[in-house]
Amino acid sequence: MNKVIMVVIDGLQYQVASTQMGYLNHLVELNKAAYYKVKSELPSMSRPLYEVLLTGTPSSVNGITSNDIQRLSTQKSLFHLTKENGMRNAASAFYWVSELYNRAPFHKVEDRQQADETKPIQYGTFYYDDFYPDSHLLLDAEVLRRKHDPHFLYIHTMGVDNTGHIYGSDSKQYRKAAINMDSQLAELIPAWIKEGYHIVITADHGMNTDGTHGGTGNDERDVPFFIISERVKPGYHEQVIPQLAMSPFICKLLGISPSEAMIEYDFSGIMV
Repeated sequence: MNKVIMVVIDGLQYQVASTQMGYLNHLVELNKAAYYKVKSELPSMSRPLYEVLLTGTPSSVNGITSNDIQRLSTQKSLFHLTKENGMRNAASAFYWVSELYNRAPFHKVEDRQQADETKPIQYGTFYYDDFYPDSHLLLDAEVLRRKHDPHFLYIHTMGVDNTGHIYGSDSKQYRKAAINMDSQLAELIPAWIKEGYHIVITADHGMNTDGTHGGTGNDERDVPFFIISERVKPGYHEQVIPQLAMSPFICKLLGISPSEAMIEYDFSGIMV
């Protein structure tokens, strides 16, 4: 079955994911998941990196160069590609994702809940407050999954990023936010595995000790990449993966061709 759940944990630093996310690392230790480090694109800001993750194109190509650019993407995203290939897709995500692929600007009343198979994102639940609880967001996603059975489900949480901005990455609050996210995923992942999904868990960018991101430091650019799939060799991998590899890799998992703008990368452990 070619179905993928992609979880993007906004603002999750690689080092904190490695030391605080006990359940996900447990799966890696037991050879039930693979773990890589990803080097994010620049600028290490949210909206530009949503576009990178979903279209496999850098800011110099796609033009989404800052958080303040409010317009539809000009690139083919994973949503466009799945729709073109007769697949269903869904997203439970921050409203900037809706603005990139369905409509800009975002209308709170009209766009929070979406169900339109003619749009790139066919089914969606979108939030607009940074402090929207991750527990609610994950439940929104699970409702979409059970109701619409999407081939590609995109889940994007904000709690870790919001906590990092308030307290910085070297804080008990930030580490606790990562632990809480790990615990909430631990409630859902076993069912996803049982139902045969390929599961990808990553982040857009990291976080520095000042509670910011956008620059070139490792704290801001190094993010985790967990993969639960029989098509990837489990365990810890030393190879650092470019973030541009994400979209074409997910296309492989889905069994569809990448867009012409995507660049396919070969990295260790891939058996697709």
